[in-house]
Amino acid sequence: MVTPDSSRKPRSNSSAARAPRRARVRPLPLRATVRLRDYGDVWYKHGLSGAVAFVLPALLLLAAGRLDLIMYTSAGTMVSLYAHGLPYAARARALLWLVLGMTASLAVALTAAAYVDSVALLVLGTALVAAVHKVACEATGIGPPNNVVLTFLAATAFFVPQRPQEIPFHLSLQLAGGALAWLVAMAPALVRPHGPERIAVARALEAAARALHAGPGADAGPSPTPRHTAAAAVNTAWQTLSLVPRRPRPRTEPAPHAGLERLLLRAEAGPADGDATVAERTAEAARFAVWAQDLRQGRPLPGVRLSGRQRAELAGVLAEREQRRRLGPGDEPAAAAPAPGPGAGAAAGTGARAGAGPGGDGGGRHPLRPAPGRSRGFRQVLRQFRPGSPLAPVGARTAVGCALAGWVSLLLGVGHPYWAVVTAAAVFQANTTLSWHRVVQRTLGNLVGLLLFTALLPVIGTGPPTMVLLVVLFQIGAEALITRNYWLGTVCVTPMALLLAMFASDTPAEVLVADRWTDTLVGVAVGLLSCVLVTNRRAASRIDAALREAEAARDRARLLLDAPAGPGPDRDGDLARSRDRLGTALIELREALDIASGEWWQPDLPEEEAERAEREGHEVLGELVRTLAAPARPAPAAVEHRARAAAGG
Repeated sequence: MVTPDSSRKPRSNSSAARAPRRARVRPLPLRATVRLRDYGDVWYKHGLSGAVAFVLPALLLLAAGRLDLIMYTSAGTMVSLYAHGLPYAARARALLWLVLGMTASLAVALTAAAYVDSVALLVLGTALVAAVHKVACEATGIGPPNNVVLTFLAATAFFVPQRPQEIPFHLSLQLAGGALAWLVAMAPALVRPHGPERIAVARALEAAARALHAGPGADAGPSPTPRHTAAAAVNTAWQTLSLVPRRPRPRTEPAPHAGLERLLLRAEAGPADGDATVAERTAEAARFAVWAQDLRQGRPLPGVRLSGRQRAELAGVLAEREQRRRLGPGDEPAAAAPAPGPGAGAAAGTGARAGAGPGGDGGGRHPLRPAPGRSRGFRQVLRQFRPGSPLAPVGARTAVGCALAGWVSLLLGVGHPYWAVVTAAAVFQANTTLSWHRVVQRTLGNLVGLLLFTALLPVIGTGPPTMVLLVVLFQIGAEALITRNYWLGTVCVTPMALLLAMFASDTPAEVLVADRWTDTLVGVAVGLLSCVLVTNRRAASRIDAALREAEAARDRARLLLDAPAGPGPDRDGDLARSRDRLGTALIELREALDIASGEWWQPDLPEEEAERAEREGHEVLGELVRTLAAPARPAPAAVEHRARAAAGG
């Protein structure tokens, strides 16, 4: 967080004085589980995109009398529910990978359905695919609806009778549905090409306004406090802007998102100013609300003035973003060497990520360089399936829990054991408390949804056109209500899933209702038990290591900046390597905090220490960038140019 104070206060290394944190057991609340929230601000975009992508092929299949094929087209069209918060360039890539990933999952499921006769083995295959979906969605941070929709579609395909010669045709239907979903999701770019990033910044401004209205005393309440909520919204907006492509352009051309970056810094600074009077906080909150409305309405961006310290942090943020772009999404920086003492030569502190400049001279004033040999994108996701990765326990928990849920359902004689697998997969959250929330919400939502489905049976019996219309209405309703609470959204998801099952089989409705209810109880019970027994104990230790590395990199950079400037390339080389090390350390710290959202038996996370380390690290990184981009050089770094343009300097 940025504060308006431009003075620099030296701090001691906080890791040395850090008090040990005791592990604690989280309570399992009930009231907060069913509490209703406000409607989401863009729920209609998700709902309408999914409805349009679903209904077009459904109408074609209805006219051809082949609604039994709707499951395969839906496996492609459901992709339109994803990635609405991403800028359009990133959304195009994400949706393409989702379509290809769904094609691979469907191919595995259809092949197993065609060649495997053992239902127990089919349940095991479904559980393994569910684990892959869980780890991949967590590794990429794709966001709602996460792995649940993908797992539901693939799990259904495992238990649909299949002939080998039909598999290519069914996969082509899925690919056609995916192509349609891609077009529907990308269509708004023709009208508002910068809509997602403007919405993200508007949310950050609105959250900051609420934090200003609440005042400093609100931070003493239970988590999440308004200030923490504002910090999360600001961080999400920074991540959204970091995904916008930044192509080289003339120095006289302003950065396309400079205004959004200045607005974000103001939003970040507002709640941090605890010394402001009530009138000042109210006036700032009012400005934030007006700016957020302007962003949502597509009006021109307002002019925003930044303090010197805010400009320094903006330069650091942009430098970290450039490093993140070059390393690749979600890339983990290699372990850095210990910070050398002051006065070390150019060879000191290189670590595994130092990298040389053009020509291999190791020094000079260059943009942040990619660490050599780093993997990107798809390979990074594959690395998360290794036994030692932070997400390995998540995958193991999902696989074991889903398999047990399916087998228990099979032993009880349920005709749709894959529903228990999907329910267990939906239960697995970041920690036991959130999993408990999902257990209560899933059980309540499925019960009410089954009652609604039963009440609608006379209407459903009127024919396939009515069933298609109900699926569309339930899909829109699910996207509208799930923002208020997950259990409300499940009320619509449950009858929609039953209707899709009726398209592919002639199972009586009363049997579907009984199977769904039994699978829900089995899935939530086994899923919660698996969350308790299989915990991710690596999360807290990764945060501590990342925090120590960020502090060490910051202190090393501060020593270099405060040391007397000497001639020659040695100082430039030290500064460049220190800049790289600090940038990658800040990336690792943020990723560690995002992954470690908390297990049921973990120490309290050092959120305040991490926030301070990020703030001070960005400021120091900004100073490094400006020092390395001195005006005397004819070709300053591209990152510094963007920082100056974004800060209005």
